[in-house]
Amino acid sequence: MYCCNLTGRLPCGAGWRRAAGGPLLSAAWLSAALLQPSPAAAQVPRSKNEDVPSLADSSRHAARLPVLAGSVAVVYPAGLYLLGRSWYTGERVPLHWFNDWPEWKQLDKAGHFWTAFHESRAAVDLLGWAGVAERRSRWYGSFVGFLLQSPIELLDGRSPAYGASPGDLAANLAGSVGLLTQQLAWGQVRLMPKVSFHRSPYAAQRPDVLGRTLPERLLKDYNGQTYWVCADVGAWLPAGSRWPRWLQPAVGYGADQLLYNDPARNQAAGLRAYRQYYLSVDVDLRRVPTRSQVLRRVFYVASLVHLPAPALEWNARRGWHGHGLYY
Repeated sequence: MYCCNLTGRLPCGAGWRRAAGGPLLSAAWLSAALLQPSPAAAQVPRSKNEDVPSLADSSRHAARLPVLAGSVAVVYPAGLYLLGRSWYTGERVPLHWFNDWPEWKQLDKAGHFWTAFHESRAAVDLLGWAGVAERRSRWYGSFVGFLLQSPIELLDGRSPAYGASPGDLAANLAGSVGLLTQQLAWGQVRLMPKVSFHRSPYAAQRPDVLGRTLPERLLKDYNGQTYWVCADVGAWLPAGSRWPRWLQPAVGYGADQLLYNDPARNQAAGLRAYRQYYLSVDVDLRRVPTRSQVLRRVFYVASLVHLPAPALEWNARRGWHGHGLYY
């Protein structure tokens, strides 16, 4: 699963805690993408001549690639080690599997997809920054998300209360393949997965599971998470089109009344979990013209998040209804 201690199967105070390593490692990896001189430009297809760098570029890139490789070789294993020591504090058992696909309306799987996609996106851009040829950076970088996320399942697989999840591995792979497919088809990301969050009333009822503080709830409370796909419509239109590239239609998915993962316990609390579907728009800040390198870096990281906007929601309870500003 995507976040820590989410299934509700563990009693309070249990030694094992489900890891939030996915988003934490993703944040560290995406922060590394800020090393690029112009991350926003990395989403634009490179010309054929850019695969044959000048002597000056070759010298500069020759220094970047070892630094990048060395940083990953040190930081990622250290991160896994610290994750294992801090989050997995209880008894360890032999590796085993657990099918958690029916749980949490699959929002945890959406989280795995989102995390693997953006880790892979950062890897492709960082490899391009380091001077790796376009074709190689696309193929090698696109599977970094899957490779970074999958070892976490080994830690989950040794938990007596959980287990390695085939669904999580499939979602990790789907995120990496989703990025690679777009890179091969268009040379850029035109369908961007994003996430938004709002406070829900359920975390206060189960703070041990859904989080006490805002940072914990960001990771644990699926009731507040909405996952989006935002379409860069302008990329499909003729060059002379007046469609603003920063304005992008978006479709979203979420769920509500996820207090307990067990439907019977949820119903006993007077709740019945249901799915939510959204139509909205998003602002792609990477398309906002600016000469500031700092703003370009900020906009690159901000492309992870769907910004607040008006939205239409459909669910089986209420049908269609609107939100003046949804996040």
